[in-house]
Order: sequence, then C-alpha cells, then structure tokens
Amino acid sequence: MNSKKKRRVTLQDVAKAAGVSRATASLIVRGSPKISAATREKVLGKMNELGYVYDRVAANLRSKQSTTVGLLITEIANPFFSELLDGITAELEKEGYTIILGTTSDSYDKQERLLATMLENRVAGILWTPVSASTAETTKQLIHSQLPVVQVGREITGSTFDYVGIDNRAGAELVISYLVKEGHRRIAYLGGPSAASPWRERISSYKQALLQAGLDVDPSLIVESVATREGGRMAMAEILTRESRPTAAFCFNDIVAIGAMQELKGRGLTPGVDMAIVGFDNVQEASIFTPRLTTVSSFPRMIGTEAAKLLHQRIDDFARPAERIILEPELHIRESSQVRL
Repeated sequence: MNSKKKRRVTLQDVAKAAGVSRATASLIVRGSPKISAATREKVLGKMNELGYVYDRVAANLRSKQSTTVGLLITEIANPFFSELLDGITAELEKEGYTIILGTTSDSYDKQERLLATMLENRVAGILWTPVSASTAETTKQLIHSQLPVVQVGREITGSTFDYVGIDNRAGAELVISYLVKEGHRRIAYLGGPSAASPWRERISSYKQALLQAGLDVDPSLIVESVATREGGRMAMAEILTRESRPTAAFCFNDIVAIGAMQELKGRGLTPGVDMAIVGFDNVQEASIFTPRLTTVSSFPRMIGTEAAKLLHQRIDDFARPAERIILEPELHIRESSQVRL
C-alpha cells in the first residue's frame, strides 16, 4: 500500500504547464478582465487537467483583503429580489468578488445567525436588506466590526450605513393621485409588514395624499399581511367584508396585488372592472398577468447595481461619507385599474 500523501497542485504548477507567469495565472483565478480570452482559456484548461483548486481563504490571508461579499435578503421567491440579485451579481463579478448569499425569511433570529457567519468568514463587506424587526441595536455588532455595509431596499431608522432604494413616498403619491383623478374616493391599502421601512413610507404617503385630496383616512381600509400572494388573498378577503367596499386597492407590492386579484376572481369579481388594483415594483409578471397590473416601477436591478457599486467604493475607502441613493419611481398604467365609476 502506498502511504505517500499526494502533493497539492499549486498555482505555480498551473502557470508552468500553461507557459504563463504565476502573476497571470493569479489574475485569472481572481476573475480579472485584463487577461485575453485565449490565455484565460488555456490556463483554465490546465487547471482542470491538473485538478487545481483555488484556495480563496489562503489568498485572502496573504493579501489581508477578502474578495468575498455577503448578501442578505429576506427571500428569493419574490421576483423583485431575483432582479435585485441579477444587478448585484453582474456588478460585483466585474470587480472580481464572490458572493455568499443568505435568505432570512424576514426572521430576526435567522438574520443574526447569518450575519455572525459572514463576520466569522471575514467577508469584505455586506449588502443587506434588513428584516422587518430590525432596530438600531441590530447594527451595533456591524458598526463595531468596522465592516463596509450597504442597506438595500430597506433601512433601519437612525443607521449610519450607506443605503440604496426607491423613493417609496413618491411612488405611493403617484398611485393615490392617479386613483383620485380617476374618481376613486374609497381606496384601500393592502398587504406588507408594517415594521418594514418601505411599508411605513408608503402608508405615510398614502395617508397624506388622501388628506391633500380632501378625503378621510379610513383605518378599516388598511390591512396588513405578509408580502406574498397568500397574504394578498387574505388581505382582499378581509377588505371585502367591509360594509362599504372600496373601489380601489393600492397593494404593498406586485405579488400582494396578484394575490388580491386572484381572490377577486375566485369570488366571481373582475379586477379592473369591479375594483381597481395597483401594485408596486413592476416585476415581470405584472405585465403578463390577466388583467395586466397597473404598478409602480421600483427598478430592482438598478438598485442592485448601484448598491454593488457603492459597496465596492466603501471597501476601497471605508472613511468616505455615508451616501444614500434614492431612485425615482414611475407609474405604469394598465388594465387592472381601468374601472369605470
């Protein structure tokens, strides 16, 4: 029996076999765009042939700088987060970063465990959509760690981290102004977790826009729910029990809106005829559902791109002033809101 331990294939072995310098081989494993496609293909072929495995942890220790970034989002099933992830991934990969993805399911305990894991793995920075229950206390460990952090889509009140998101107040104002002009006087607000910053900003603007239009704010027309299709169905089912039914519903997001429309259909009612429905985010499904959904574009891919750029800048210059990037929303009017009053 041969007890001799097999020697680990090194990057120097790969470079020698491919006829390039070790520095060139190193640039290739780190994803640098500076190397020609032909050289990259040749070196990667030799890596595969020799069975080379890049030891990223060792490389980080040598350079004293990690090339791994942590990404924490609340869920992946919502198309908003899928598009957000596309924007983040495309931008960070250009800069040679590897992403560790964690989904919190909007659970505070799960968020704490995932944040601790990312800190233990010495990530270079974190892109973070805080869970609804997050408070200023949540940020203390991150502040103490001196780790670059960018909040994405949601932010914790009073935090000093960078932030990228949509102007939720402006988006809600667009919706209510449009519905009021269409003649609606009883407008419901459906779905979403009230502890999340986007919910608070949208409901605040919803109320303000109603008052500016000379309309009363009826608390019975505000129904909170989880931000899912089922949450939308449940919220719509509840609103339909009201003695004086609303003629329109502004939903927390498109997924809630689609669930609300499914509930209407299940009761023999027609969205866009019996009740106007408006969503938020303009995910791909909004334009293909029947009826097509009137909604506000929140540009999740662009948010992801800008957040990734901001994190890269923060990693390069940790002392730079905190920055907030707020994108302007757009209202897309489709069949779901074409109620004739």
